[in-house]
Amino acid sequence: MAQIFHPAFNTLARASIFGFLFIAAGLAWLAYGIQKSPYLTGQGIVRTQPVPFSHEHHSRGLGIDCRYCHTSVEQSSFAGIPATETCMTCHSKIWTNADILQPVRTSWQLDRPIAGRGGDKTDAAGWVRVHNLPKIVYFNHSIHVNKGVGCSTCHGEVDKMPLMYQAATLQMEWCLKCHRAPEENLRPRSEIFNMGWKPPADQDKRGKDLIELYHVAPAEHLTTCYVCHR
Repeated sequence: MAQIFHPAFNTLARASIFGFLFIAAGLAWLAYGIQKSPYLTGQGIVRTQPVPFSHEHHSRGLGIDCRYCHTSVEQSSFAGIPATETCMTCHSKIWTNADILQPVRTSWQLDRPIAGRGGDKTDAAGWVRVHNLPKIVYFNHSIHVNKGVGCSTCHGEVDKMPLMYQAATLQMEWCLKCHRAPEENLRPRSEIFNMGWKPPADQDKRGKDLIELYHVAPAEHLTTCYVCHR
């Protein structure tokens, strides 16, 4: 029987198999990169707000404590977004004619929430959520704060952010890294709102002491599904 395919096709077939493997590996690498990219995670992206509020100015420059605006962070799952009244406590006296603050003054005069600019998902007050977890995730600010997790651990050094952005990926593996070894991030409650706090050289020992002091659940419990998915 006459040969149908040239012997060179054997080499081509082998090359195709190897080529397919490399292409498949490349596509997997590309998918992994996209999954970690800010395009999907939102990490490092500044959101357009009704008013370009500067945490750097208010927190670092003026020394305003986080709890002045985020009043419920120690008692509630939600940290709280300040009402217009909170803004006007100061801005009824200073920067009273600044164009940039017109949405705040309008909200105060009409007794209505600050209007959003559209485009991004906003809450009832018109502010755009920067750290927005999926609905399948349950997160409680008060538990983390009272167990020794500081604001900057999750939100980054917000006192250095002229405009707020998401400092971490907020992906499940990022959360689990802390839940598997909470001692690496726990700090004294007196330092929770200190943006400049850095882990000491003996953080491992101190963290384990804080686990006992604050009755932090063991890693076996913290990494079970129902802790975050309820």
